[in-house]
Amino acid sequence: MKDQAGRRRVRRLAIGTAVVLALAGMNGPWLYRVGTEKYHEYQINRPEYKADNGHWEIVEFPEKYRQNTIHAALLRTGKVLLVAGSGNNQDNFDAKKFDTRIWDPVKGTIKKVPTPNDLFCTGHTQLANGNLLIAGGTKRYEKLKGDVTKAGGLMIVHNENPDKPITLPAGTKFTGKENGKTFVSKDPVLVPRAKKVFDEATGKFLRNDPGLGRIYVEAQRKGAKYETGTQDNYRVQGLSGADARNTYGIAQKLALDKKDFQGIRDAFEFDPVAEKYIKVDPMKEARWYPTLTTLSDGRILSVSGLDDIGQLVPGKNEIFDPATKKWTYTKRIRQFPTYPALFLMQSGEIFYSGANAGYGPDDVGRDPGIWDLDTNKFTKVPGLSDANMLETAGTVLLPPAQDEKYMVIGGGGVGESKLSSEKTRLIDLKDANPAFTDGPSLGKGTRYPQASVLPDDTVLISGGSEDYRGRSDSNILQARMYDAETGEMRRVADPLVGRNYHSGSILLPDGRVMFFGSDSLYGDKANTKPGKFEQRIEIYTPPYLYQDAQPSLSGGPQTIERGGTGTFTSQHASTVKKVRLIRPSASTHVTDVDQRSIALDHKVSGGKITVTVPKNRNLVQSGWYMLFVTDDQGTPSKAQWVRVP
Repeated sequence: MKDQAGRRRVRRLAIGTAVVLALAGMNGPWLYRVGTEKYHEYQINRPEYKADNGHWEIVEFPEKYRQNTIHAALLRTGKVLLVAGSGNNQDNFDAKKFDTRIWDPVKGTIKKVPTPNDLFCTGHTQLANGNLLIAGGTKRYEKLKGDVTKAGGLMIVHNENPDKPITLPAGTKFTGKENGKTFVSKDPVLVPRAKKVFDEATGKFLRNDPGLGRIYVEAQRKGAKYETGTQDNYRVQGLSGADARNTYGIAQKLALDKKDFQGIRDAFEFDPVAEKYIKVDPMKEARWYPTLTTLSDGRILSVSGLDDIGQLVPGKNEIFDPATKKWTYTKRIRQFPTYPALFLMQSGEIFYSGANAGYGPDDVGRDPGIWDLDTNKFTKVPGLSDANMLETAGTVLLPPAQDEKYMVIGGGGVGESKLSSEKTRLIDLKDANPAFTDGPSLGKGTRYPQASVLPDDTVLISGGSEDYRGRSDSNILQARMYDAETGEMRRVADPLVGRNYHSGSILLPDGRVMFFGSDSLYGDKANTKPGKFEQRIEIYTPPYLYQDAQPSLSGGPQTIERGGTGTFTSQHASTVKKVRLIRPSASTHVTDVDQRSIALDHKVSGGKITVTVPKNRNLVQSGWYMLFVTDDQGTPSKAQWVRVP
């Protein structure tokens, strides 16, 4: 066997230690601070420190390419798609300035991409063909109380005609029978026909259950005197005959209260080769803050979100078929808060960790559990600590995915609560009676933690803030490495940039991790200055890239069937201990349900490594993956892209 010592080299950086130490020893507060900073720089750049703790560096794009990145996904080309839409900036929204960038982390190039609509707060997931499905986004920005000048809200339109649906155009007027006030619809609404209900035993007709449509209405004129305080029935103006008798509206309070964001139905595939958006059939429901989860047959489940009137979608979930490019409703309804963390299990069921990004009732759809999509049965799982602090929590399917163990990380109280959790919670879904137990502490209550699964079966957990959107200068400049095999967690090098709301992380094909975004509400501890969106990218190089040269990996097939094998070449094949197939991330709002690391069986013969892909399509969803090999020192190769059809 060849001597491996030559390749086990450590990159070293020369530092002017004498100058640094001299500065650190000088007197005076300013000189002491400068000296301390210089000494810190010296410390974190020492080869030994990097080999133990890793290293961070900031990437700053040229000014004309900067944007408020809200969403990021690794494409099968190795480039990263960075999506801002309007970037949480209403001036951009009003000017229809919607942004997308493609960044090549190897070449360092960045490119602007035309963006077809406001994909701010959209949902996304990797498709089997290597495209990225993107669905939903922003129709209207929120209006805070005080900025709302016309009373408005939700009107439920009823159609009692069992023979036909009815469409009411935008501008339809509704007049209250009791209050006499008139409200106008902002969009058209299709109200389905009524459903005839019969007695199951006798077949006797019982009643018509009216078809229901939801529409946002607002008063014709400005001012508080047009508000309503109670529920009322509303006559629909402009109808006659049977339509007038069968169609009416019911609304609760219509007021000058805060109005939430409104979603859109638009859906697109992003083609990573052509580097452009391709419009597909729109969703049945408008959605803002939805989660997209890939099912075992390659179809995509779309769940939750705020609809086109700013209301939580009422449990009406739908599925996209990549073959037809069409959406269909699921047979039954189930409601979740926005951006629910939903993962496909090896059984084909869906695991909901309880983590979410916020909007929705406090007491509906927040319990973690296992969801059978076919029967709609939902089995709750017990033991979750800090269960009232699951907003802005992260969830990771721990490596390897075959173990079916999950970690729920941090989180905070509902809405703008100051509560935050320092807990990590673990659950093994292979247990006969799965229940959560507490894992290692994060040390501080942590909202918005970023977490990425690495090829050596560790998880990098970084950033977040102790308070809502980094309020009171509460960003956490700490990072930790969790070892999924031993259950141990340790501090590693501190990040240079604070990350809270609208941030995320992506594992790159060379084994490094990219961090993006952060949208602080305020820019100071006293909460008097408005925050500034963090446009810089930060790259973390894990310790394993400072310990050894990466084992080589080349050749091999580009496609491997489930249950099939592929043979790759490596000069260091004899040292390979692990092979992992890692699905590329699509991350936003602390939600990344795509990432998973699958262990592959492997055999070594000379300079060849033959790997076998598991047969379970619930474990190995169709699509493109990064194939990493890791040597006996824990150092991974650069990834080879492999497609599982």
